[in-house]
Amino acid sequence: MLATRTLLSKQTLTVLSRQPACFVHQGDHGNWGNTKVALVFSGCGWWDGTDVHEGVYTMYHLSRNGARFRMFAPNQQQMHVIDHMKKQPLSGDNRNVMMESARFSHGQGKRQMQDLSTLDVSKFDAVIFPGGHGIIKNLSSFMKDGKDCKLHNDVERVLKEFHRSRKPIGLASMAPVLACRVLPSIEVTMGYERDENTRWGNWPQTNMVEAVKGMGARHVVREPYISFETYVDEKNKVVSTPSFMWETDYHYHYISDGIGNMVKHVLRLSTK
Repeated sequence: MLATRTLLSKQTLTVLSRQPACFVHQGDHGNWGNTKVALVFSGCGWWDGTDVHEGVYTMYHLSRNGARFRMFAPNQQQMHVIDHMKKQPLSGDNRNVMMESARFSHGQGKRQMQDLSTLDVSKFDAVIFPGGHGIIKNLSSFMKDGKDCKLHNDVERVLKEFHRSRKPIGLASMAPVLACRVLPSIEVTMGYERDENTRWGNWPQTNMVEAVKGMGARHVVREPYISFETYVDEKNKVVSTPSFMWETDYHYHYISDGIGNMVKHVLRLSTK
C-alpha cells in the first residue's frame, strides 16, 4: 500500500510539473496564464477613489480566468477624502492616491501597488480601469471641467500607448470618461442614457453619458442585469460595462457578472 501511494505521488508530481502554473483556473474562453494585465486604481472607496467591489471583482475574474495582473496608481494627493457614512468631505485629511490604492494589495513585491509612472506598456497585454469617483476626481479633472477635462499625464499616456499598440482596454462604470477624452471616435457603454428609477435600481450619473457624447464617442445602451451587460468596440479593442453607474441595493452579483464578461472579452482581444 505504501509503495502504491509513493508511486501515485510521483506520477501526480510529474503531471503537475508539466502543467502551466494556472492550469486549474482555466476560464470559459481558454487558459490565459501568459496574459499580463495592468490594473489602474484611483484610490480606495466609491466616493473618492476606486470602488472596492469593482476593484475586487476585476481581480477575482482575472484570477479565475488564469491571467496575471499588476496594480498601478498615480503617486499624488487625491482631490479630497470623503466620509463614506455621511458622504461629505473630511476637512484637513489629505491622502495619497497610491497609498490608498495599496489597500487593494495583498502581499509584497509584484503583488504590491506600483507607481503608475513606471507602467511600461510593452510588458503588458491589456489594461483595465475599475470605476469609482476617483476616475473623475484623481485620474482626471472631470469633476470640475466636465467634457473639457484634462487627464493625469500618465493616465493619458497609458491609454494612448495601449491603443496605439492595438492592446485591449477594459473600462468599468465611470472609466469610459477617460478613454473617450483622449481616444477618437470610440464606442462605449455607461448603461442607460436617462435616469429610470425602477424596482431594480436607478441611474443617477447619466450626465456623464451626455459628456462622453460631447467628446465625440458613440454611446450604446446596456443593461447591467441581462447577458449584454458589456459592450465591445472590436475595432478599437475597448470593452466597457456599466457596473455601479447603476445604483442598486441588492443585485451585486449582476455587477460581478458584468465585470466578469468585460474581463473575458479583454482577454479574448489580447490574443487578436
